[in-house]
Amino acid sequence: MEGLMLARVLRDLSGQLPLRTLGWAFPDETTAALLLDGPRLGGQTNLVLAYRPPQPVVYLSRERLRGEPRSPFQRFLAARVRGDLLRAEQLKLDRVIALHFAGETGFVDQPPTRLLFEVTGRNANLLVLDEGEGFEGRIVMAAREITGSRNRFRTIRTGGRYTPPPPYEKLDPRTLSPEQAQALRHVPVGRWREQLDGMGPLLGAELARRADLGPTEVPGEAWPRVLTAVQSLVADPTVSEGALQDGAREAARGEKAATLRKALREPLDKRVTLLRNQLADVTRAEAGLTDAARDRAEADLLMAYAHTVPAGASTVTLPAFDGSGEQPVALEPMVSAVQNAEKRYARARRREDVYLRLAEREGALRAELAEAEARVQALDTADLPDLEALNTRVQQERPEKSPYGTRFTTPGGLEALVGRNNKENATLTHRIGRSMDWWFHAQGYPGSHVLVRGGGRDLDLPDILYAARLAAANSKARGSSNVPVDYTRIKHVWKPRGAPAGQVHYTDQKTVFVDGTLPE
Repeated sequence: MEGLMLARVLRDLSGQLPLRTLGWAFPDETTAALLLDGPRLGGQTNLVLAYRPPQPVVYLSRERLRGEPRSPFQRFLAARVRGDLLRAEQLKLDRVIALHFAGETGFVDQPPTRLLFEVTGRNANLLVLDEGEGFEGRIVMAAREITGSRNRFRTIRTGGRYTPPPPYEKLDPRTLSPEQAQALRHVPVGRWREQLDGMGPLLGAELARRADLGPTEVPGEAWPRVLTAVQSLVADPTVSEGALQDGAREAARGEKAATLRKALREPLDKRVTLLRNQLADVTRAEAGLTDAARDRAEADLLMAYAHTVPAGASTVTLPAFDGSGEQPVALEPMVSAVQNAEKRYARARRREDVYLRLAEREGALRAELAEAEARVQALDTADLPDLEALNTRVQQERPEKSPYGTRFTTPGGLEALVGRNNKENATLTHRIGRSMDWWFHAQGYPGSHVLVRGGGRDLDLPDILYAARLAAANSKARGSSNVPVDYTRIKHVWKPRGAPAGQVHYTDQKTVFVDGTLPE
């Protein structure tokens, strides 16, 4: 249900308010009908709130509706939302409405409440809010609880504060001026709904029909005709059968596009976050070079003046080499000055090695980040055919999964299995692999075990390099160049007694050097 349709229902209702309420009926588990009575209604009328996703609706009906509460929320609604219906309001032309109830007195008094309906497709919801103005307040109870695990951007929980979704910054079709309409003359009539509040696929198709223009046709000098059609939609947002079919088709396509976009974007967002974190590691490692330089300078002083440092001292003051004065140096009192210096040298080397290893990857990381961000941006503007083509390509490129490890095929047609965690590494190496199969692992880096099932024969060089790149790309050396990868027969790999899963020793290995990127 689109914003202008919702506004029409509220317009019809608001002219009759305030109205006496005669109780609730619940035809099904996601429909609530409030029976209204008043002299201007011309008889008893139901205000029907159907909140089942993805097609929630609000309408007035004279049909006789029955049904007892079928859920805890419906029982709460029947017991607590009572009294005259005083006011109905809409958030701009958004699909959010609030109904204000006066409450009632009796054996158990019921305070005034607000019933808020989010008529928002897949996220449709019905909420009881405490007394107040506008669209914010404390949630007394919600038909659907939305937690952070379901929606990381917005939560709806009983007892929490309700904040409505931000309204769209669009033109209001009820006050659309000729100047504003003329400014849209270069926009295809089917896309005017992107500029006008309260209009979706159904009303967009109806607008094209009433303007007597094709959805892809640009109004040009015919913009006054489109403005007249907009004004007629504001007065009567009824959708004809042909437009309903076209709009429903477009809505289904839009729903499919949104689903595909979300599925394709999620792994990209994770990749962007990972790459940014890895680049932050480079920045931190670069800052560590200052500490490394200080460690080396202090170590040089200690080596030069070791004979003057008293045993067991926790600090010593030594003259700087550049003549700038005395320099205090902290010591570990349990070891000698020379040993203190050696520890500083070792710490400096570690920091320098970390920086060199990460800096070597910085260029590739920045290029990969730029590519990932560009793909995210392209997803936001891609239409359904582009999204479907991209999804097909991603599915084709995705490696085939097996019960143990991820499955690849080498250039020679051999099966290569890559462990995804320590448990799978152990399974591949000690249970799946046969004695004459080949085993690959990045030398000196934590990472995946790669098993190539060669049937006992030797591997050709392209197969060796392919499997080695799999091992390098699935290790802590990912993205580096010239990564050493060891390979040997499974029979030469064994697990030490008491070692955790995935930890092995091996012999008779050979080593190749490859880039830490996935093979083409």
